[in-house]
Amino acid sequence: MPQVRIIAKNFMDMVASLPAMKLDTLYQNAFICEAILRSLPPLAKKYVVQILFFDGPVSGKLLEQWVLADGVTKHRVAIDRLIQLRIFIEVSDKKRESSYKLNQTFQANLRKHLTNGGVLPRETMAAVVKLPSLEELDTYALEQWECFLLLLISSGQAEKPTSLSSSMMKIFQRGLLSQRDRDAPRLTEGGFQFLLMDTNAQLWYIIREYITNSEAYNMNTLTEIQRNTIKDLAELGLVKLQQVILVWAIGRKESWFIPTKLATNLSVSLTDSSSRKQGYVVVETNFRLYAYSSSKLHCEILRLFSKIEYQLPNLIVGAITKESLYTAFENGITSDQIISFLQQNAHPRVAERLPSVPENVTDQIRLWEADLNRVEITPSHFYDEFPSRDTFEAACDFAREWNGLLWEDSKKMRVVVKAEIHMNMREFLRGQK
Repeated sequence: MPQVRIIAKNFMDMVASLPAMKLDTLYQNAFICEAILRSLPPLAKKYVVQILFFDGPVSGKLLEQWVLADGVTKHRVAIDRLIQLRIFIEVSDKKRESSYKLNQTFQANLRKHLTNGGVLPRETMAAVVKLPSLEELDTYALEQWECFLLLLISSGQAEKPTSLSSSMMKIFQRGLLSQRDRDAPRLTEGGFQFLLMDTNAQLWYIIREYITNSEAYNMNTLTEIQRNTIKDLAELGLVKLQQVILVWAIGRKESWFIPTKLATNLSVSLTDSSSRKQGYVVVETNFRLYAYSSSKLHCEILRLFSKIEYQLPNLIVGAITKESLYTAFENGITSDQIISFLQQNAHPRVAERLPSVPENVTDQIRLWEADLNRVEITPSHFYDEFPSRDTFEAACDFAREWNGLLWEDSKKMRVVVKAEIHMNMREFLRGQK
């Protein structure tokens, strides 16, 4: 799941960029400490667990002894990441040898969490209401998530009012949707690419953008922010809101939320494939595509890069054509993303094959992309008949400074520049007369 790893890595980079004071504040929460631990590289995770109950500094040479000879690079990556996150505090002894000790706040809270286990904020309350079963939660999460993705697709295809909250729309307008004046929102290149990501990668993207978007809120309104956040997560299907009637409070109601699999699967190791959804796509050597699904969302996503011919109650039939792929490429989707999507969503009947998508199909997808990218059109302007060589050379230097020089012929004193600097070039040449 390379996309998940990339998104999660970017998320951890964002956490690592926080000021030391904010990081220490984060580490006061034991659940955050656990989440950070889960997201560390395997070797970094091993170091933290092994010295978690050791109070003094540990020498760098000792840590190196825990690694095999071919693991030196991974060792350095692990140490660097731990220092960036302020989990490791680097100290030097009298011999000027590096040693590392765990961040005291992180260490204390993670110790407590692992020793005592996670503690709910308050005791579970008896209630006169039937809580949803796991199957009902799964169905709810799937319906909400598919509804959200369909809404995202329709935002780029039809003038249709959106039911998403303003805070969620801000997130999507940062990189997935664009809107000009009163026109309907349209999917950006990033938006089309987002639709082909694995579900966990999509969720990591939203969480990363959500946290970034929330950085500027006043801490005094934390309780209100938390309530709004839960509502937003419910829209995506990560939690289900539940009204609970208290037995002893004469019918008084309380609002509770229940995490669904979409949320709980984010906390598993990124290398754990047990939580991956079952695939549904079969691609044949003749470029025919069969999707064993009744989902409207699956149909719309396949339509992004293939020609859908007809849809039966439990079967979508289509074909990967040159024209359908050109449309996808023009929308910013790459051949690698299409191939990765087909491989990740391969039907169990073909998923065990190597390769799960026929090689002639993947090769042709890449060739069609290369064919489309063979010629790149750049709007430009041609200049010649310069009054002197000094003026010509000055014009070339000016275009270089503006990063707009496309071609020059020093012998015949001719030059081609990007159209975007044309007006500036004209003003410059007038000043040379």
